[in-house]
Amino acid sequence: MRTPLILASISPRRRQLLSERGIDFEIVPSNAPETPAPGESPRDFAQRAAREKVVEVARRYPDRFILGADTVVTLDGIIFGKPMDRDDARRMLRSLSGHRHFVLTAVALRHPAGRVEELLVETEVEFRELTEEEIEDYVEGGEPFDKAGAYAIQGAAGRFVRAVRGSYSNVIGLPIEEVALLLQARRPVQARVAE
Repeated sequence: MRTPLILASISPRRRQLLSERGIDFEIVPSNAPETPAPGESPRDFAQRAAREKVVEVARRYPDRFILGADTVVTLDGIIFGKPMDRDDARRMLRSLSGHRHFVLTAVALRHPAGRVEELLVETEVEFRELTEEEIEDYVEGGEPFDKAGAYAIQGAAGRFVRAVRGSYSNVIGLPIEEVALLLQARRPVQARVAE
């Protein structure tokens, strides 16, 4: 029996995307911090965070293939992480209202030999103008609180979106097509992708 890939994340969205693609995996949450360094660009932060997640989990499981990812929402070079509270969620949604922003997901795959392969996928998302009532209803519904940028495109916030340019699954939290290709290209014995 083959040992499954480790997903260094507790994200239910990443778990669902991998499962739907037929990829065998088990979840081992990473304890790596997810805080941008002063002056760190959104791209650099996402890549560093994904890499640190797999390295941290590899300390416990050095002989396994480990997949980590980090998703950030960015507008004008500013990182929009997960909102701290309702006011923070409202602030983010007001900022995104009527604007184009970018969703960046960095992915890191650590091999048992210690080599780490990385990729970064960028998707442009355009929001229509949101009313204060729409923002308030969305925040009070509770959906924003564990989501980068304070929204879930696959949830109630889908109605806020005017356009998506690039990978839709990337906005959910994992660019599944690119991840599947990364796993298939390396043919790791621990990761099986259904045909």
